Amino acid sequence: MAKIKVLVNGAAGKMGREVVKAVSKEKDLELVGAVDIAEIGVDAGSLVGINPMNVEVSRDLDKTIKMTKPDVVVDFTHPNVAMDNTRAILNNKVNAVVGTTGFAEENLKEIKKLCSLNKVNCIVAPNFAVGAVLMMKFAKQASRVLPNVEIIELHHDQKADSPSGTAIKTAEMIIEERGKHDLKPKATKDIEKLDGVRGGDMDGVHIHSVRLPGFVAHQEVIFGGVGQTLTIRHDSISRESFMPGVVLSIRKVKDLPGLTYGLESIL
Repeated sequence: MAKIKVLVNGAAGKMGREVVKAVSKEKDLELVGAVDIAEIGVDAGSLVGINPMNVEVSRDLDKTIKMTKPDVVVDFTHPNVAMDNTRAILNNKVNAVVGTTGFAEENLKEIKKLCSLNKVNCIVAPNFAVGAVLMMKFAKQASRVLPNVEIIELHHDQKADSPSGTAIKTAEMIIEERGKHDLKPKATKDIEKLDGVRGGDMDGVHIHSVRLPGFVAHQEVIFGGVGQTLTIRHDSISRESFMPGVVLSIRKVKDLPGLTYGLESIL
């Protein structure tokens, strides 16, 4: 059985290095390319502290795709370049697994069109940790009974975007579920003595972002009801927690037509 050829974009980043290691451990996957703006010319295996893989980090994504002909490109880069990268991947008629967050609704619509035009597939997942997907699912279910909710997400201080893609996805799921059941959160009449102290307001769901050294990726969804609260929390204490979801997506993307948004669709 032929191996799935994988190119990692953002290979020298923290998430990219984990993907390189994860791919190296799977018998049905083969790393054929590694792209980044740093560590150019370094062997991908040496970069992540394992045996050399005879794959050097290169700078040009488009050129490397054409040279290596991967089946799947995994992108963990920066929100400022994620859409350009995704266009390059899909226009080269290659399937994409994208973990970079920060996509707006219009970006997702464009990705869907590019998939159709180029007859390829793309998985965009705000979070690849299975536990985080379950957290979002449980939060969606709880919102049917407890519509008053706030989200606190905590990440390392190098994260480029706020709020996190996971927080936005969670809020979207809660808002959708409340709409199905015609539920409305209780209106608050508080006065902000400090601008922004109540967090961002996404259709009645307040989202608070914390950025501090020591965190990896964490989120809690707090529901309030009469005489009670319910907190659903997920903690990723290591970036390894995302790798089973990434590997699963690499294996599944070829069989999922067009755009798939969120890991919950393939679990």
